[in-house]
This record gives sequence, structure tokens and C-alpha cells, in this order.
Amino acid sequence: GITGGCHRSPKGEAAFSQKFELYSMAWNLKEDLRDCLVAAAPYGGPIALLKNNFRKEKSPGSRPLLEIYSASGVPLASVLWKSGQVVQLGWTASEDLLCIQEDGTVLIYNLFCEFKRHFSMGNEVLQNHVREAKVFHTEYGTGVAILTGAHRFSLTTNIDDLKLRRMPEVPGLQKLPSCWAVLSQDRVTIILLAIGQDLYLLDNTSCSVVTPPGISPHAGAYVQMAVSFNYCYLALFTDTGSIWMGTSSLKEKLGEFSCDFRTPPRQMVWHVAELWTLSGERRFILDEDSYLVPELDGVRIFSRTTHEFLHEIPEASEEIFKIASMAPGALLLEAQREYEAASFGKCFLDKFPPESFVRTCRDLRVLNAIWDYQIGIPLTFAQYKQLTIEVLLDRLVLRRLYPLAIKICEYLRLSEFQGVSRILAHWACYKVQQKDKSDEEVAHAINQKLGDTPGISYSEIAARAYDCGRTELAIKVLEYEPRSGEQVPLLLKMKKSQLALNKAIESGDTDLVYTVVLHLKNELNRGTFFMTLQKQPVALSLYRQFCKHQELETLKDLYNQDDDHQELGNFHVHSSYSSEKRIEGRVAALQNAVDEYYKAKNEFAAKATEDQIKLLRMQRRLQDELDKPYVDYSLHDTVYGLILDGNHKRAEQLYRDFRIPDKRFWWLKIGALAEREDWEEMEKFSKSKKSPIGYLPFVEICMKHHNRHEAKKYAARVTPEQRVKAHILLDQAADAAIEHKNENEMNLVLSKCTAATDSSVVEKINRAKAQILKK
Repeated sequence: GITGGCHRSPKGEAAFSQKFELYSMAWNLKEDLRDCLVAAAPYGGPIALLKNNFRKEKSPGSRPLLEIYSASGVPLASVLWKSGQVVQLGWTASEDLLCIQEDGTVLIYNLFCEFKRHFSMGNEVLQNHVREAKVFHTEYGTGVAILTGAHRFSLTTNIDDLKLRRMPEVPGLQKLPSCWAVLSQDRVTIILLAIGQDLYLLDNTSCSVVTPPGISPHAGAYVQMAVSFNYCYLALFTDTGSIWMGTSSLKEKLGEFSCDFRTPPRQMVWHVAELWTLSGERRFILDEDSYLVPELDGVRIFSRTTHEFLHEIPEASEEIFKIASMAPGALLLEAQREYEAASFGKCFLDKFPPESFVRTCRDLRVLNAIWDYQIGIPLTFAQYKQLTIEVLLDRLVLRRLYPLAIKICEYLRLSEFQGVSRILAHWACYKVQQKDKSDEEVAHAINQKLGDTPGISYSEIAARAYDCGRTELAIKVLEYEPRSGEQVPLLLKMKKSQLALNKAIESGDTDLVYTVVLHLKNELNRGTFFMTLQKQPVALSLYRQFCKHQELETLKDLYNQDDDHQELGNFHVHSSYSSEKRIEGRVAALQNAVDEYYKAKNEFAAKATEDQIKLLRMQRRLQDELDKPYVDYSLHDTVYGLILDGNHKRAEQLYRDFRIPDKRFWWLKIGALAEREDWEEMEKFSKSKKSPIGYLPFVEICMKHHNRHEAKKYAARVTPEQRVKAHILLDQAADAAIEHKNENEMNLVLSKCTAATDSSVVEKINRAKAQILKK
């Protein structure tokens, strides 16, 4: 049923509140709530009870029992408590249950009493034990505050990023505070505690005494305090029955009044901007032992039989329902109740956008679905909007209500990535934990359900299977993952390196192959690693490329293992020039290359390398004797340099020793002689024997160095068929062509002439051609 009443707010304004039943509780509790450790999560969250926690007997039959229920009292899970003495229970923002033990250990369980992890509040807490504890929520996450037997406070503001803070000591504190609370001000978490008539504020660095503004001097000692849901307001209860209400910053007083009772209430919570207490005398009379849960917009009250919600009536609703109201909403209500009235009323509004109305109707249907007794999440509209649909879907997934979550996504037309895909992924992660079906059945069922749904990561599902100890199932699920970049890292984690290498090679992604190969290198011994690469030519080739730039010695070992003498020879040649500095070392490396080339039956490479060894030794000798750099010159450059320096005998020695072809040697020599302008030696050389390259090159070389006089000497010795070319070089080509009476040669000369500068030559050749034609 619904009950209501009119009362005054702390500011003296008239306000109406309403209490209505959410559920008749289904849990059939035999114990009183006061005999259990109780924790209820906000936003219509679950309820945890720890029974028998206060008994001192140690017999197995009297072990504490941890039970978790939905807000409607439907059992979700239970487990016998086998750990230490629990001081406090509390829920995280993601609906995990925190069990704070006397030794400072905090155990974390999910909704189904499945252990997730634990952490410690530090050595000092362990030594002095936990006397009291509180779980609180801030923008940083879920926090835990501890009061130890040494009368010191420790806290962490985020259990997912654990950073323990030991709060400053209260001077002269010899006993436990009568009451204390956690406040959040300007993104800083502080502790307010009371000792008799004194209030102390503990921040990160200091302890300060504070006095609530305007409090009566006869108020007495503080015995209870409460902070509002949003940390904005604070209430203090004294042993004289006085209640002071104000802002949590202790800078403004909202009101102060006296109660008819002086016994500290068992619970005191804020109801929006009003205070409600749970004690022997109540504004709303409660028929049985109850527990209060502060919410964003009211207070949930549950007992062994019922679960109710107390909230302030909104001003708009007050206008509709109060007696003799003539407000438009009240008149519409006469036509129909609220839903029909809204639909009816919007027809009379000009340019009324229907989107907000449709959206609100959809939201109300969603709320109606989750309020169902079997679901048991009694969210109000304000809580729903604050929580967001994404968080609500997460909470349905945590309860394993996958079909309902998917229906809501489809009904609200959420994107697949935001809705259905995410939920199916969670379902699959839960599915792999079920041990009653074979790996093949589970993998097939997951693929049948998920298919190619956008946003699904099979690798994440496989990772969950691996974490559950089902490696073979993880491998089967990974087969459905289309992205090799997601498959390979997990296969490596599962120590399925060979399979990972196969997948990386199939992907064609060289970076991925390198990742696996380097992982194998670190994981396997050298011999096994090389044998593994032998079976994968692509991986072996890529690893060789890597070794060429990073690990030359490893590359040598690879070639040795393969008996690849050709590549070993190449390796030694490369090493001779890149690694060795001394001539002796380089010659030794080249000699090793010669040996490998002979083993590879590559006689050409072996002979060429032997010649290089001989050249290196000779260059070293020349360098020592002539005091000029010759080492690492090519044979061509060495001979040219010797001729240029006038060392003709040494040059000819190299010519004979290395069997340089005659034509190459003659070209080298005349080029070097011309460069040093040793025309006498060139003429002498030209007459030493018949030139294997003819005499046109002599003309060309002389003209290149602008010596027409020397060029004319060799033009006469040029063969008739090349004489015109020689004369062209000497600018005497026209006369030679006319003398030979060769029309082709005349045409060649004409092609070299220009009308502007050679008009007389052109005229002479044309006359000669005409005479030939007459004959």
C-alpha cells in the first residue's frame, strides 16, 4: 500500500513524502536483521546478509553463512564463510561485494558469491586489527575507510587502483570515537569524527577541530552522524536528542530540532534534503525490525517481510494530487490517469515534439520490466537516468539475465556495438565457464549464437576460456577469430607457439611473424629454435633478414646448421669489409670465404676471392712503399693511380699478374697519361706495339684534354673507315670526305653542321655531292 504525510523541511517549507511497497520479500528470513551483518547496494541493488557472524562458537554447524538476494528477496547465491572474522560488508559501484575482515584483508565476491580477489589494508591494520570500517563511493571509485584498535584511520579512495593513506593522528585520543563519517569535499576525501562534544576533521596532512555553525551550546555529546547520498549535507545527533543539520562543509546550518528520544538511532540516513532515523520512535511507524538504504531520491526500507520506498513527492505531482487543485495536470487526471493524460494532453499543444514523449514511454516500459519480482531491480526514473542505460545493461549481464538485456537493446534500438554485441560477448564469456559440456559443443554453440556479429571479439572469449583452465576450448574458439593479430598473442600466452607461428605466416603480416619468431627464440633452446625454423621457410627467411641487420653471428650459425657453404662464403666476404679493420684479419676472413666457395663448388667466386686477397696484399705493399693510400681501391683504380703517379713498371706488373685484358689496360694507360699530360710517354706507348683499341681513342683523349696538336699525330694513323670521325673531332672532316668522294661520309659531316656557323662548309659539301652525281 501507499502511505504519505506532510512535514516541514529543515528550511521550514512544507513538503510531502510518500511511502509505497516495492515487494513482499521472498526470502523467508528466520533471523532478525539486527542479528545479521547487512549491506544493500544503492540504485535498487542486491542485499547481502552474513548470518551467525556474531556467534563465538567455532563448531562447523555454526559457521557464518553469506547470502545474497535481489531487492525482491529472491536468492541469488549463498556460501559458508570459511575465512576470518568479518567486521563490515559493502558494495562497490559495479556491484561486487566487499567483505572487510578484522585483520584488514578485504575479500571481493561477485553477485553469485564467487570469489574474485582480495587485498590488504596494510601492516598497521593487520597488527592493530579493524574495529570499524565503512565503504564509500566518490568520483574516483569505491573506497574503504578503516578505524584500527590503535585509534588510527587508514583509507583508500579506489580499490581498483590501491593507494593506502594513513590519516593524521588525533592528539590525545585514548578511546574509539563515538561516531565518524567519510566526507568528500573538492575532490578530497576527509574523515569527520566525534569525541564527546568535540568534532575533528582529518585531511591528508592535518587534524583540526571544527564546530558546526549555530549549534546549541546545550546540544551535548555527538553520538551519531549521517552524510547525504551526494555528500552535500551532514546531520549530527547528540545524547540530549538534539539533531543539527547543515552542509557537509560545516559552513551553513540548515536547521536544528529536538527529538523525543535520546538513545542513539541504530541507523540515521538522509532522505533527499531531509533526515530520517530508525529508532524506537519514528515519523513513519515501522511494524518490524528494518534496514534503511539511502538512495539518490529517497530511502529504501526493507524488513523480513516487505521492501518499501520512501520519497519526496515532486512539486508537479503535488499539484496534481492535492485536494481541490485546479492545476492543468489535475484537470487532465480527471480525464484519465497519468499515462493516458500525457498522451491525451499533448494533442492540444502546438508543435509538440513527440520524441521526448516516445522516449519516456520506452524508458518506463524498461523500468517496468526490471521491477518485475523475478528481476528485482526497483530503479526509479531519476535513478535510471543517473545510472544510464549502459550501466543498467551491465547490471543485467552481471545477473546473467542475457535474454532480457538483449530484448531491452532491441526495444530501445541501441547500436549493435553498444548493445547486443556486447551482451552476447558477455554471454559467451560466461558460457566457456560451464564445465558440463564438451569443448566442441561449447565452441559450436558460441559460434552459432554469435556468428559474424559486429563488435564481437572471439579472442576475448578465448582468453576467458584459457583463464578458466580450458586451453583446448580457447584454441577452438580462436578458430572463429578473423583477425590474426588477435589470435597470435593469445596463442603465445597459451604456449601454443607452433600454432601461433602458422597463424602469423598465414596472415602475411611480417611484423606478426617477427613477433612470434623472437618469442620462440627466447622460449626455446638454440638447437630446437633452429629446427623449428627449418620447417617454416617463410619464418626462416625473415629471421635471416633480421639477423643480417641485428645478429650476424646468429646468421653464421644458421648457415652452418644448413651446411649452406655459398652463403657462408658470402658471410665471410661481408665480414671482411664490415667487421675487420686489420689487413691480416680481412685476409683471414676472405680465406675462409675461399674455403667455403670451394665447398660450394663455386670456382668462379673462389678464384675471384683469391684474386682479391692477392690484390689486398699487393695494395698494402704499395701503400707502405709509396706512402699513398691504395688499400680497398679496385684493380682498375689501382693501375690508373700507379700510371698517374708515373709508376709504369708497377702498373705493368699488376697488368701481368692479374691478366688484365689488353684493351682495358690500353684505355687505362692512355687516360692516365693524358690526365698527367705526359704526351711523350703516350706517343712512345702508341708505338710500343700495334694498338688493340686502334688510334681513334688517342684522338678522342687528346681532344678531350684540348691538345689538337697531339691529336693530329694520331689522326693520320686512324683506319680509313674511322678517319672522318677523327677529322670531325679535328674540324677537318669536310675535306676528308670530299677527298674520299664518299657520299655517306659527306652526309655524316652535314649532320654535324649548323646553318648559322658552318654555311661555307655546307656549300662546299653540296658542290662536291653535285659533281659526284654528274659523273
